[in-house]
Amino acid sequence: MQIQDVFRHYGDDLKRVEEHMEMYLRSEVYLIPEVIHYIIGSGGKRFRPLLLLASSSLCGYRGEKRYPLSAVIEFIHTATLLHDDVIDAAETRRGKTSANNVWGNAASVLVGDFLYSKSFKLMTDHGNLAIIKLLSETTNTMSEGEVFQLVKRGDINITEKEYLSIIEKKTAILISAACATGGILGDAPDIQIEALTRFGMRLGSAFQITDDTLDYVAEEAELGKAIGKDLEEGKMTLPLIRTLKKCNPEERSLIKRVIENRERSGQDMAAVMSLIHRYDGINYSLNKAKACIDEGKGFLESFEASEARDALLAISDYIVERRL
Repeated sequence: MQIQDVFRHYGDDLKRVEEHMEMYLRSEVYLIPEVIHYIIGSGGKRFRPLLLLASSSLCGYRGEKRYPLSAVIEFIHTATLLHDDVIDAAETRRGKTSANNVWGNAASVLVGDFLYSKSFKLMTDHGNLAIIKLLSETTNTMSEGEVFQLVKRGDINITEKEYLSIIEKKTAILISAACATGGILGDAPDIQIEALTRFGMRLGSAFQITDDTLDYVAEEAELGKAIGKDLEEGKMTLPLIRTLKKCNPEERSLIKRVIENRERSGQDMAAVMSLIHRYDGINYSLNKAKACIDEGKGFLESFEASEARDALLAISDYIVERRL
């Protein structure tokens, strides 16, 4: 099964998710749906709802609660995008002008807050105590990850272990929760819910590592943001962390100067990019992502063969096969 087959197989279910999202976004305050439609309609693949749908199918659940809870996962994700772009002073998101640049920082933060609060209302309406507990812990951990990343911004002494902790808290935890929610809906045994939780964590880590690596090598049209943007923002991602560990003191000083200098030139950026390639930061990071995927797939071995399991395996392969 290929990724396009997965989207085709779950196409009708994803349409139902979209319908539920549309219904939940109604508000008398016109700015709320205006901002949310702008960011939600800007090219996201509904990757997290897809994982919830496939995981619930894997555990034998095909009931109606899949749709509002998929919307919850997507709303939480969208809220983090709105807040992230304010923190990063981002100018674009998925190839479009970012919401904070169109409506301002205050509107982006407040609409993000609306999405969080809407998510918790939907959880209480359609979830159970286990799901509410899971997603409450998830959003709390995500906030912790955001703060940890902020603390480590521009820190050339950051370790690979600290980086992996940041991406687990910031990104992987929500992907893991999407998978685990499917298991909870299917009333799966604890051992299978735990397997889906761990699968999602490995998948989410691989997703973020790959995304961070693409920032140095992809075409801007494919990535949806300016290449080298993470470096400009002082975000310490794995290709750079690996390079800092391997390079000599003079090269390390160059990287430090470029990260700290707000007036950095294109030549400075190119010099750092060259070092990343010289010390194999790209391949090292992609191999780390592939190792996460391989480990994640192992957690699905406790499930019987099915279309849903094939779908989760195909999604796993797609993450590390995205075009560079």
